[in-house]
Amino acid sequence: MNIYKRNIYKRSVSGKSAFLTLSAAALLSSLTACSSSPGAAPKDGTAAKEEAGKPTELKIMVDYTIAQPPSPDNPVLKEFEKKTNMKLTVQWIPGGDYADRVNVALAAGDIADLIKIPSITTPLFRQMVKQGAFWDLTPYVKDYPNLTALDSKIWNNTKIDGKNYAVPAGRPLDGGGFFSIRKDWLDKLGLPMPTNMDELYTVMKAFKENAPDGKKDTTGFTMRSAQMIEEVFTGTVGKWKEKDGKLVNMTMEPEVKEAIAYQRKLYEEGLIPQDFPVLKETQYWELATSGRAGVTAETPEALFRYTMDQWKKDPNVAWTPIVSLSPKAGGKQYVSQGSGMNGVLAIPKSVPEAKMKAILNFINYGSGGEGLDLTLYGIKDVHYSIVDGLKIANDKAVADSVGTGSWGKMFSTPVVDLWQYAAGMPKEIYQRNMKIAEERSKISVGDPTIGLVSETDLKLGADYNKKISDLKTQVIIGKLPMEAWDQYVEQLKKDPNYQKIIEEMNAEYQKRKAQN
Repeated sequence: MNIYKRNIYKRSVSGKSAFLTLSAAALLSSLTACSSSPGAAPKDGTAAKEEAGKPTELKIMVDYTIAQPPSPDNPVLKEFEKKTNMKLTVQWIPGGDYADRVNVALAAGDIADLIKIPSITTPLFRQMVKQGAFWDLTPYVKDYPNLTALDSKIWNNTKIDGKNYAVPAGRPLDGGGFFSIRKDWLDKLGLPMPTNMDELYTVMKAFKENAPDGKKDTTGFTMRSAQMIEEVFTGTVGKWKEKDGKLVNMTMEPEVKEAIAYQRKLYEEGLIPQDFPVLKETQYWELATSGRAGVTAETPEALFRYTMDQWKKDPNVAWTPIVSLSPKAGGKQYVSQGSGMNGVLAIPKSVPEAKMKAILNFINYGSGGEGLDLTLYGIKDVHYSIVDGLKIANDKAVADSVGTGSWGKMFSTPVVDLWQYAAGMPKEIYQRNMKIAEERSKISVGDPTIGLVSETDLKLGADYNKKISDLKTQVIIGKLPMEAWDQYVEQLKKDPNYQKIIEEMNAEYQKRKAQN
């Protein structure tokens, strides 16, 4: 497996790098273009050109997850234009709104030349793919080395009917988001790092009762990415788990009930925010950075970015990623594995073949070598400097929105330390994060159903998911008794549509296993 490693402090500068029911049929006449047989693409990092010397105009729709997206005169954008012979028009959409905006764009036929799709299972995208609205990239990607370097498992997980209609926005499989804790609080209270959920409860209770930062309304866990509590109990990402070669829907298993009971106890004792069902993203972080919560969840690099000001004001603040947790003492340690991607990049058939190849070359450039450096670090001597042969980012990198929260969204960036480094991070924190990521990679568990779909789930799954989520919340906050969950599980066991989803998912899972 060829995965780039950026290693900020080790690598030299030259190192290598819900469902909209509107039918898409009426859109095809405007989206479909005749295609010729695939041809070879340039491999030297220069862009394919529609006309010699004339920049290719490229409209992109992509998400961002930082405070402000890059401006039209952003120096990194200008550098990408120069290096790839492109004229870029980027429609940056806030990450929280992105899925809805994509569905609107697809339904309206207002599709950019290069569009980021949040998931290969996005129903309307799949519908339009089957109707011929997007390029089948299978014959072409072999000509782009930075794209073929992506783990074959990730390419397989993004196939539709055995073909690749999009380029995965590759990410590392390991080292991503999980629980993090104020280790300075642990040290202050003489508590060990928790290794299971019972110990985590004990720690959260001690945080609330002792308020190490002196805040009267101190709580334990922010409840950001609260589904991770359930995943520790079930030992899988999401609701599907492989047992004896088959997929089991964990919603109906006792481990989910244990996770609900655990959160109900946290709520009753004030160890999580009493208003957690309505908290916004910024409010989770306000709890963490104001010294009112000692446990949150995030990737190590984002954790540092969000808490850097807190750390600068008080150097004793020590947010530390927890390596893993088990449901109970002596249980199997668990940490989540990522999907290996952050959405997929698709090209509509309204784009001519020559331009499609130029777009693939653009993605290829930003996904490896000097292009990947530009994606992650920006421009040498502008956004970072070389000190003793090492790359060190500066404040302008932050001001110009450089990195994974912007440019990294439109490229494949599966460097092994992607989630471990942020601009301004001290070397010792980076090295600690890398050691934790290495330990996590030995035991991480992922979602076995990535890229799989059930037709019944596409039609009815959103309603089931909402009902299940709402019921869990009502039980956790005490509006309904635990028995209400038991009763609903019994209903699901007898529900023919829900059981059909399980059957269809298993059929797709077996089909994938046979193909691989």
